Amino acid sequence: MSVLTRDEAQTRAELLDVHRYTIELDLTGGDDTFDSHTRIAFSARTDGDTFVEIKPAELRSVTLDGHPLDPRDLDGNRLPLKNLTAGEHELRVHAAMRYSRTGEGMHRFTDPTDGATYVYTQLFLDDVQRVFAAFDQPDLKAVFELSVRAPQEWTVLANGITEHTGDGHWRAAATPPISTYLVAVAAGPWHSVRTEHRGLPFGLHCRRSLAPYLDADADELLDITRACYDRYHEKFDEPYPFDSYDQAFVPEFNAGAMENPGLVTFRDEFVYRSAVTDTERQTRAMVVAHEMAHMWFGDLVTLKWWDDIWLNESFAEYMGYQTLTEATRFTDTWTDFGVTRKAWGYDADQRPSTHPVAPEAVDDTASALLNFDGISYAKGAGALRQLVAWLGEKDFLAGINTHFARHRFANATLADFIDSLAGATERDVHAWADAWLRTTGVDTLTPHIAPGDHGTCALTVDRAGGRPHRIAVGLYDRDLGDDGGQLVLRERLHLDLPQDGAHPVGKRPALLLLNDGDLTYAKIRFDPESFETVRKDLSGLPAPLSRAVVWNALRDAVRDGELAPGAYLETARAHLPLETDLAIVQGVLAFAATHITDRYLTPEERPAALATLSELCRDLIRRTEDGDNPGLRLIAVRHRIGVAAHPDTIAAWLADGTVPGGPELDPELRWRVLARLAVLGATDEAAIAAELERDPSATGQEGAARCRAALPDPEAKARAWEAMFGSDELSNYLFAATARGFWQPEQADLVRAYVPRYYADAIPVAERRGPAIAAAVGRDAFPAHAVDADTLRLGEECLRDAAPTPALRRALVDQLDDLARALRVRESGRPA
Repeated sequence: MSVLTRDEAQTRAELLDVHRYTIELDLTGGDDTFDSHTRIAFSARTDGDTFVEIKPAELRSVTLDGHPLDPRDLDGNRLPLKNLTAGEHELRVHAAMRYSRTGEGMHRFTDPTDGATYVYTQLFLDDVQRVFAAFDQPDLKAVFELSVRAPQEWTVLANGITEHTGDGHWRAAATPPISTYLVAVAAGPWHSVRTEHRGLPFGLHCRRSLAPYLDADADELLDITRACYDRYHEKFDEPYPFDSYDQAFVPEFNAGAMENPGLVTFRDEFVYRSAVTDTERQTRAMVVAHEMAHMWFGDLVTLKWWDDIWLNESFAEYMGYQTLTEATRFTDTWTDFGVTRKAWGYDADQRPSTHPVAPEAVDDTASALLNFDGISYAKGAGALRQLVAWLGEKDFLAGINTHFARHRFANATLADFIDSLAGATERDVHAWADAWLRTTGVDTLTPHIAPGDHGTCALTVDRAGGRPHRIAVGLYDRDLGDDGGQLVLRERLHLDLPQDGAHPVGKRPALLLLNDGDLTYAKIRFDPESFETVRKDLSGLPAPLSRAVVWNALRDAVRDGELAPGAYLETARAHLPLETDLAIVQGVLAFAATHITDRYLTPEERPAALATLSELCRDLIRRTEDGDNPGLRLIAVRHRIGVAAHPDTIAAWLADGTVPGGPELDPELRWRVLARLAVLGATDEAAIAAELERDPSATGQEGAARCRAALPDPEAKARAWEAMFGSDELSNYLFAATARGFWQPEQADLVRAYVPRYYADAIPVAERRGPAIAAAVGRDAFPAHAVDADTLRLGEECLRDAAPTPALRRALVDQLDDLARALRVRESGRPA
């Protein structure tokens, strides 16, 4: 299949204007394919040749202006349209299209709980070609009219309001001009909750088997949706541009959500079957806010080409967090952003695969797909937060509203956006954009405190990197009262970097915290005295966002080989039992368990680290015995299960169905315990089968797949490997679950022979099954536990001598860089 290049897209956009698609889909033809009829009304500005894209199971007929074209002319995914004359044209394409099992195109899923079948589209970035014929590039917007024939008991959802016209036939209202990748259909026997807000139909939809769980949270979801909708209408002059707002929670979804106009699709793990923390509810709310922001950033005004994906994702990310903070009960969202999302951005920005937030050029669609990463989301949102701090929110919003007015239902570029901002301020936004959006890497800010007269001192900040920063600097003194260990904010300074001369700070503070409030995107370091305060008194910092900045700094120092992994664990052991913010607790424990114990420490050091984390979790469980903080207790229980080195305690929990003092083991916790028992060799196939009979849901199927792959048995490992790499039967979710069970640090000797096999087997399965599975092969199936020079050498040879697909190559580049970093951390001597 040919990928579309930027040059080809520009040439086609100069030739064509696309007016209207009329699409008829028939979903009643069986489990493997569906029928697709497409009529495209378009015009050519001049005489010329072009092509339309489609990836059919069978191309049955094509006519151009009533004249038949030969379906055998289809070359891969391209059907040539030759000798076009200037003027109006009509293309008709009839094809059979394949259903997907990998979350791409038209995904088909049968619910193991009740046997009901559901289908939905995911057409991003260039997967519309799997559903109907299209001139598939974002700047050829058109009106879409869609009709669907479905089984009688199904409901069909689409971008516009749908009407059932009888006998399983559904018709959707015509859309305004939108890009091809934003067309959406979701069909099946949905359970729906419907309401209206300000005259606009709102809907929530999920599988029937999840109905009780959606109903339990419907009020919360709708309240958040209404609050964000109202807040965006306060921020934006342009009203919501579509005729309805449906949110469908769909199975086996590859992303968190997709911003299809009028029909946002979410992964249905957001319909909670088991207990979750309030931070997880906040994350779900942020995704709701993020996707609604896309109705303006991305759907109303759309990028012209994929080099400007930040105009979609960075803005939706920033607006999602900011609007949630302003409009809902979730007022500490930036703490979660600092702990989880920014770490994702920092990591991505230090790998060889890094790229500017707004790259100068993205050559083709395959390259573009790789840029949906921590840079386009987290770094871009961090840059926008810095822009607002530098520009002021009033001017920022004025520029945004100018941008919407100039480009509504059209396409725009970085230059267009910067011009809109520049008209709202006297600041040099073009220079800011060049420094922040056209460069790569993370700046590092290091304070230096020089003594002055009469016990005073002055601050200078070294900046490794070339970006300007507007930051706050927190000066904290120790509270000398009875409590001790508390830090009190004396003053928060505001500095512009680079600075002119030293800044007086009065008497020396116990802690000087750069980027207090987390308004910029940069790594920070501490002066020696402040670092000692952090080690002793971190939990005494009053604001969770300040503590998040410190924890990020410690995380960065470990990754850079400047702080011993054991010192990080000691700091967590000392201060996490006193932490009140759930996002921080979860983030620190996740980094400690995933990176430090499994990668940065040697196998000989790992048992002691697991014991430390186990003791820390026990402390948190004891602290929450009174039931006042069930979210903190749930986090502690989950991580206690994950670091268990011996099966007795967690096996007793599973047998009793509860943790002493709570919580009861719901399906998520039961599968979590069983997976850890499988790793430890303390369960068997009979127990897994019994648990699957108890929970035969889709989540249960994934849990069983993970447990079976985790069994320390050669035959179990061989079966799992064959399922992943020898067969194409696993769906995207079952592939990921199997991969996550397969590699375990405790089983390094058992799976050692599979490490070299990975590189040989990953390439053909990625080529055969496409980008979604390729990403899972690189992300979930990579032997991340094998931190040694041989694994690194094998990977480097694979990149040099083999030909991985772009998605797999990118994943391998990142994994091998992380592996090399882990080796450097181990070899750094782990200074205290």
